[in-house]
Amino acid sequence: MRKGRAMMKILKSTVVSTGAVLAVCLSVSACGQNGDDTADKGRALLQANCARCHAIGMDDKSPHESAPPFREVMKRYRAENLAEALAEGIVSGHPDMPEFVFEPPQIEEILVYLDSISPDGN
Repeated sequence: MRKGRAMMKILKSTVVSTGAVLAVCLSVSACGQNGDDTADKGRALLQANCARCHAIGMDDKSPHESAPPFREVMKRYRAENLAEALAEGIVSGHPDMPEFVFEPPQIEEILVYLDSISPDGN
């Protein structure tokens, strides 16, 4: 009986996470009217959480030599493909990168900003 309850808890958590990610993806594609304000908030989140290691702009250099500029990351990934990682926690292979978990409104803001710096318009 305990295993069944634990499994249901895991399944409910997965459904909620997937739903939140889907909602963020849908809202990112529909937020054209307030995109500038949303992108500014996303840039501020990245400045506060990521800029000590990563370049977050169009032409700045990453302070940490192993941390790729986000504009380079955007050449490899579409912004909406990063939604799940932002919701569930970004973990990297190098030990000095902390794990980050963002809430759905923050994820929307980050994704809109990343789309704005994407070199190929993704």
